[in-house]
Amino acid sequence: MPDVIQERAGVAVLMCDPDGPPIATVEDALELIGAVFLGAEVVAVPAGRLDERFFSLGTRFAGEVMQKFVNYRLRLAVVGDISRHAAASPALQALVRESNSAGHVWFVPDLDALDARLRTVA
Repeated sequence: MPDVIQERAGVAVLMCDPDGPPIATVEDALELIGAVFLGAEVVAVPAGRLDERFFSLGTRFAGEVMQKFVNYRLRLAVVGDISRHAAASPALQALVRESNSAGHVWFVPDLDALDARLRTVA
């Protein structure tokens, strides 16, 4: 299934295919941002598509990707179980907490949680 724009909880969301190409560079993230200009406000990326470096904050990859979405005033939702990564990194746990309390980047365990979060901003 290709990446598609769906309306979820009244918000246009680019739903990224779980089997799509990995997001391993900032350029990969920019390609998703470019696709959003077709009409989405949120990009929902399955956690499995993110390169392992995203979850290792010392690489700065997560910060670079997240900053691109903030710069373009788009929301990024990382969808899926990241507990393995969070358990190994107090810094990642803090990032998830801070991100989920703000408006541009969310970490949600599943699509139901994404829909619930979208209802709070729709």
